[in-house]
Amino acid sequence: MSGETLLEELVSLPEITRQSASPDGERVAFYYNGTGRNEIFVLDVDTGEAEQWTDGDAPRQTWWPLSWSADGERVFFHLDADGDEQNDIYALESDGTTEPVVETEGQTNLHAVGDDGETLLVASNYEEQMDLYRHNLLSGKMEKVTDHDQVWESCLSRDCERVAYAANESDDADNRDTYLVGVDGSKRKRLDVGVVGSHTDPADWGPDGDRLLIADNSEDFGRCGVYDLTSGEVRWYGDLEYEESPACFTADSTRFLAERVRGATVVPVVYDVETGNSFECPLTNGVAEFGWRSTNLLMDDRALLSYTTPVRQRELVAYDLDTNDTETLFQPDTGRFSTDDFVDAEYLTVESDGVPETRQAAVEHDPYETLEIEALFYDSGQCPSALLVNPHGGPRRADQKAFHYRTQYLLSHGYSILQVNFRGSSGRGREFARKLVGDFGGAEQGDIATVTEHVLETRDWLDGNRVCVFGGSFGGYSTYWQIVQYPDLYAAAAPVVGYTDLELMYEEAMPQFRTGFMQKYLGTPEENPELYRERSPVTHAENLEAPLLMAHGVNDRRVPVSQARVFRNTLREHGYEEGEKGEFEYHELGERGHNTADMNQRQYTLRLLESFLNRRLSTSEI
Repeated sequence: MSGETLLEELVSLPEITRQSASPDGERVAFYYNGTGRNEIFVLDVDTGEAEQWTDGDAPRQTWWPLSWSADGERVFFHLDADGDEQNDIYALESDGTTEPVVETEGQTNLHAVGDDGETLLVASNYEEQMDLYRHNLLSGKMEKVTDHDQVWESCLSRDCERVAYAANESDDADNRDTYLVGVDGSKRKRLDVGVVGSHTDPADWGPDGDRLLIADNSEDFGRCGVYDLTSGEVRWYGDLEYEESPACFTADSTRFLAERVRGATVVPVVYDVETGNSFECPLTNGVAEFGWRSTNLLMDDRALLSYTTPVRQRELVAYDLDTNDTETLFQPDTGRFSTDDFVDAEYLTVESDGVPETRQAAVEHDPYETLEIEALFYDSGQCPSALLVNPHGGPRRADQKAFHYRTQYLLSHGYSILQVNFRGSSGRGREFARKLVGDFGGAEQGDIATVTEHVLETRDWLDGNRVCVFGGSFGGYSTYWQIVQYPDLYAAAAPVVGYTDLELMYEEAMPQFRTGFMQKYLGTPEENPELYRERSPVTHAENLEAPLLMAHGVNDRRVPVSQARVFRNTLREHGYEEGEKGEFEYHELGERGHNTADMNQRQYTLRLLESFLNRRLSTSEI
């Protein structure tokens, strides 16, 4: 089979994302691209039949969740202009009719749908900062509920009278507290939970409005709690052995659902509110999740999950909370592929002090605290094999044991892959995640290089002369930084939608990104001008010693295309030549934002990467 045919087949493997159950638990809405483009489907849980509701009206990217109307007759979704993330909220009828419900000049996203059939709780930055608004479906009016630089998670009480939300008013930019406020913006109160610098987030209201399910990491690892709104007391659950986060109460509120992170896996957990007893879902060797801002409860005391492993595409699963059994509701079409055709991930840990053996060309660091760094390694089976180092985005995310078409395609072409959950990643507790604060572009980049050195030393079939680093978003930043900080380690680099000039990023970023991300990790350019300059890859562009492939979406508002352009222009000023035979290659991706679920766009980007790797690392196609 030709590489082009395999590329089309793997990229065309359909994906399920953003599942959400209807209010009666009898149907599930989700994004699915089994038709060749992203569409919204609705599954009948009882019959297993899935019906396509959209026909070309769904967005290309699936970052934002789907939500059902209170009566279960419509599905709300987010729509932007070619990935620019300036979302409006649309409603979808079963006959495919769509209409705008909330339109603004900024980014707007739906947090909650009121049981009263009239209320939508939305977050929007159309008045500059990312605040909450009550949108009345009948009148179309928007009423401001909060007044902060940024609001993170929130939930609406069942009677639609109160809102719980997370925001920050402390001097610590990485702090989050949970607040209660009337839906009209009155009677605001901060819950006395957590410590300064910790995150406390609301997850769900109890049916009677007297209890609140919350997340908190003041004891380092994330934990779940039930806050009594009458007494002001909170009961905590779990033993803090693993990071846990709550999802929702069950219908009778006697139990609640949570997710437990263990290594590179995610396991659903059910807690009994009264006794504190818990049990794990049997899906333990991959990533089993309830979903972000989704409705998780199905009929007959079952919960809705998605489940995936490195060799198994994401599928929808019903989880019986009484019997602890699971049942597959919907599987994507795998075509001719089976799990035996894919490569599983090896989980490993490496001790790192943030300073690798290789030369530090941009910034000289002394050793940091030695930490155990987790990673996933995929062996292509080819000997010798080139190594692709693939840092994740976020940075408060983590690579987990989940299926990805790009990973499997590159493995099939003889490239082994390394993914590093460096300090600053999620799933390891508050202190681990805060390691980037004030040291952005520091020890976490050393972790990536240290783990790379480790796998090269311990796996003699890897070719140390053919190592490429590639990634997107913060992974794109890491790619730029790795190639200018550790030029002796890599033979090539391929950043996508990465940032290169931190001060320019601060000037051009969306307001909530400026306050909720850049100030958290770097302060402001006025406060820390040297840190902004020193940790910007563009400052050290002259350190480039290996071929570089740059790709960036022109509609990216999260990381504007100017970040790629300024690096390209700086390379030109230093005398580097552009082109397939030059020192760097440059591509702007039209009609594309920060990410995409569009198959054609994915194929195009992967073709660029594959062509670059084949030319620059001198590997032959399989």
